[in-house]
Amino acid sequence: MVDELPKASGKPGKVKKKSRLTRTQKLLLTAIIVLSLVLVGTLAYWSLFQRPELSETGGDASAVEDLGDGLQPRVSGERKSDDFYTILVLGRDTGGGGNTDTMLLASYDVTNQKLTVMSIPRDTMVNVSWDIKKINSVYNYYGGDEKGITALNKEVSQLVGFVPDYQVVVEWDAVGKLVDAIGGVNFDVPRNMDYDDPAQDLSIHITKGYQKLDGEQAMGVIRWRHNNNMKYGYADGDLGRIKTQQAFLKAVIEQLLQMKNVTKINAFAKIFEENVKTDLSISNLFWFGKSAILGGLSMDNVNFVTMPNKNVSCWSRTYHNYQSYVVPDADELLDLVNTSISPFVEPSTLSELDIMSVNSDGSVSSTTGSVEDSKAAKKPSIPAKVDKTPVDNSGTGEVDASAGTQTGGSTTGETGTTGETAGGTSGETTGGTTTGGAGTTGETTGGTTGETTGGTTGGTTGGTTDGTTDGTTDGTTGGTTDGAAGGTTGETTGGITDGTTDGGTTTETTTTGATA
Repeated sequence: MVDELPKASGKPGKVKKKSRLTRTQKLLLTAIIVLSLVLVGTLAYWSLFQRPELSETGGDASAVEDLGDGLQPRVSGERKSDDFYTILVLGRDTGGGGNTDTMLLASYDVTNQKLTVMSIPRDTMVNVSWDIKKINSVYNYYGGDEKGITALNKEVSQLVGFVPDYQVVVEWDAVGKLVDAIGGVNFDVPRNMDYDDPAQDLSIHITKGYQKLDGEQAMGVIRWRHNNNMKYGYADGDLGRIKTQQAFLKAVIEQLLQMKNVTKINAFAKIFEENVKTDLSISNLFWFGKSAILGGLSMDNVNFVTMPNKNVSCWSRTYHNYQSYVVPDADELLDLVNTSISPFVEPSTLSELDIMSVNSDGSVSSTTGSVEDSKAAKKPSIPAKVDKTPVDNSGTGEVDASAGTQTGGSTTGETGTTGETAGGTSGETTGGTTTGGAGTTGETTGGTTGETTGGTTGGTTGGTTDGTTDGTTDGTTGGTTDGAAGGTTGETTGGITDGTTDGGTTTETTTTGATA
């Protein structure tokens, strides 16, 4: 008897096909996929971190201008290292009128991991064609944006003798946002700071001492110069604020160099896009950051300095007072440029730097031998009785009225009327306005030579005009002066009107002053 085979249960099973790929081929395919992913990741990485190009001609050639005798700021030459960059950084305070009160010229030797940042004081005298020659007015005078950057880049280039490779304009708000993004900054606040300005929606109340600052507090520290009563502040004014800003920025850099901040690249990118204008790309900025963190930039090799300078005062034909300035110490600045700031091996000479100075007779001059303002190159005509205390009209948010709006000259003669006409009036009539009060318009009729002086010199607000209250004229025989009922200047600073008349000539002058 033949045994029957058991019947198979369920569905018939499928025959498993043998793989056509050998073990070696599978391993090879896996390797190709992994390498492809690595390649894509690498390309994405390098797209985030792109090295800025250094052209043969260095910085923007539009910033080059003949300084006389064929001299120009350098734009090319052998560099101290292959990756030696110079960047002009401008801090713009929109709440304070938009002036570029913070100017930094940074040189970063990536090859040797050395960073030097030179602060340029806002009151630095530069070689411009208008009366008030403070460098912080240049950006706004040319309308800001690209024209303003180009003009300011030109002035800095002439000051240091070479054209920076790149420019960065930072709205100060970005500093506060950056501080918040990195979780605050530990900083030793040097003074008790109490200041309120409703017009700018600004309120600064920070206690002296070592503490962790958030973004809003950080903004207050770098903007503060004095308390509300004006009696408590930095003894050396803006130079004192620069020292605090430098110490604070060094603390920010030290924290940014921590590896943990690499993960915050998206937050940083958003801050840069919203608050920074530059000819560098975001990937260029990140390349600098990567180079500093992974390249081992040590805080021992991060050096903040202030442009070597000295205080001077110079007569203003617009405001009719002495303005406070700083001018570079020529020899010290030249040494600093050659040793730490300039990217070029060949040292600069003093004639290549456009450094201004004030002469003993009150005129100004330049190390290049050429002064753009022909009036300032001559001895000014200054009234005999004038307060020689320098006035700081910076930081008011105004465009210098002397640039393109002034009329009249500083002429002296025997007959005639006001301005640049023949003879007559020693003084100037300008197109300035008086904010918050009536101008000191004085009309002198009859009599012999009389001098009406309208205004006191000084940095106070709401001063009254001297010599107009009682309507008398100094040294006038038989003539009367209509002094405009006391002529309070309101919120003007140091406006002076100097007018002299001869015989029956009628002279009408207008006080000009800066908003306090």
